[in-house]
Amino acid sequence: MNRERLTPDRIRRLALPDGTGQFFLWDTDAPRLAVRVTAGAKSFIFESKLNRQTVRVTIGDTRAWTLAAARDEARRLQTMTDQGTDPRQEKRERAAAAEAKREEAKRIATPALDAWQAYLAARGPRWGERTLIDHQKLADAGGQPKTRGRRPGEGDTTQPGSLLPLLSHPLEQIGADRVRAWLQNEAGRRPTHAALAFRYLRAFLNWCSDRPEYRDQVRADACITRMAKDELPKKASKDDCLQREQLPAWFAAVRQIGNPVIAAYLQGLLLTGARREELAGLTWEDVDFQWKSLTIRDKVEGERTIPLTPFVGALLAALPRRNEWVFSSPAAASGRLQEPRIGHNHALTAAGLPALSIHGLRRSFGTLAEWVECPAGVSAQIMGHKPSATAEKHYRVRPLDLLRMWHTKIEAWILNEAGIEQPAEEARPGLRVVTAA
Repeated sequence: MNRERLTPDRIRRLALPDGTGQFFLWDTDAPRLAVRVTAGAKSFIFESKLNRQTVRVTIGDTRAWTLAAARDEARRLQTMTDQGTDPRQEKRERAAAAEAKREEAKRIATPALDAWQAYLAARGPRWGERTLIDHQKLADAGGQPKTRGRRPGEGDTTQPGSLLPLLSHPLEQIGADRVRAWLQNEAGRRPTHAALAFRYLRAFLNWCSDRPEYRDQVRADACITRMAKDELPKKASKDDCLQREQLPAWFAAVRQIGNPVIAAYLQGLLLTGARREELAGLTWEDVDFQWKSLTIRDKVEGERTIPLTPFVGALLAALPRRNEWVFSSPAAASGRLQEPRIGHNHALTAAGLPALSIHGLRRSFGTLAEWVECPAGVSAQIMGHKPSATAEKHYRVRPLDLLRMWHTKIEAWILNEAGIEQPAEEARPGLRVVTAA
């Protein structure tokens, strides 16, 4: 064993002897300290005995450690060894702690978008398809070709999701001031969408606060309820609805639309009270001409079956069967109708009618149904509204035939007011005319 009193100059001049892979020079001041020389490197090492086993620990490069610091570290390690503690284990624990600290810092600096994706993966299976799509769009990067009509001033590609600017920051940076600034900006452009995005953001942050991996990063004041009240305009109920006297003009204009699929779709919305995507997503497998029923993918209950009334049945039977979709579109990538608003708005203008949203047709069905004194629970069940009373939830089980009786009355009354005669029975194979009372 080569032993000399180590000095900085001696360490600097120390070289690896020819024909050897490594060389040790031990210190006389700190007997457990040595300089190990290998090809191109010199380092301080500590070596001792623990439980009759040799323990060797690399202290560090001689260029990074001073000789005095290396001697102090060697004495500290010797004290640990004398106490029966393996310094190698301590070194491993220090390294693990440092790695954990780096990972924690990395995790904290990670954009909240990663937590958002984990949130969707955890909660998505419990949501309906529409809710999941809405969440996905809020954080979408945008830039995809649009499949629906463009508003004035908009481009041909989709815009980034409204929550993306917030979710691009780490969770711990999403505080009240940042959320308020975002909400003010969104509320000025699209208040209804901003209110929805704010509710989804608040639910997401509440979920994060219950997760151990995110709990310490969430700011408790980020989405206080008062903020929405302060920054969002008071929500006004929409009341766009076709009036009884407007039915002739509306039907005349809609039936003049050049695309028969859009014309049938719009009339179907009015006569079934279905939601926009519920009817647009109808497939031929969902239509039963023999037993006169429609199976609709319901966003509330998951699925509901409603009557296929005579006039609606005739409309669907006349449509081309290009693919699986009832309201098909050769131009759309999905193969089905995507944007009926343009044709509908043109029809409204041609008829001289006030603005009417696509959802306004659903509202019109519920309103016009009252003219035939249809029970509110019947029209609500046809439209897919969630039962609002105990009796409706637990004591009303209406068969399809009962719904058909009232639904046919509603359709017959609307068509009569519009001046439209229902097709004769022989002109509608597979359909039976039900005369309204």
